[in-house]
Amino acid sequence: MKKVLILTAVTELLTGLTLLVYPPILVRLLFDSEIAGAGLIASRIAGISLISLGVACWPDRNTLRPFFGMLTYNFFVTLYLAYVGIRGDVGILLWPVVALHAGLSVLLLWARRKERDSTGRMAGNPSIIDESIKKVA
Repeated sequence: MKKVLILTAVTELLTGLTLLVYPPILVRLLFDSEIAGAGLIASRIAGISLISLGVACWPDRNTLRPFFGMLTYNFFVTLYLAYVGIRGDVGILLWPVVALHAGLSVLLLWARRKERDSTGRMAGNPSIIDESIKKVA
């Protein structure tokens, strides 16, 4: 789980850094559009937000909060960028980025399930170890 969370955190940190330093390149590649004025300011604020998300979701001993933070972000970004793409505002990287965020969402869910299975926990059930101890006692 930690490796997947680190991957998603680094992805958002790099995206945020790109938006902070030079937003026009990302806007052009994603939406095949130019950006100016308040759009530059808003893009840089979005960059700062993505950097903050990456830092806040960096895993420590407890991976649950970073997991839910990154899953929520990736899921809704996937939906919104797909909506933008269906409307027709498509740059060369839009659909690959939709696929990336969808893939990261699936990867996060897979890692979470794998982590739960490896600790002997099932959804909503006590651990297998706890049940074994009760049987022995």
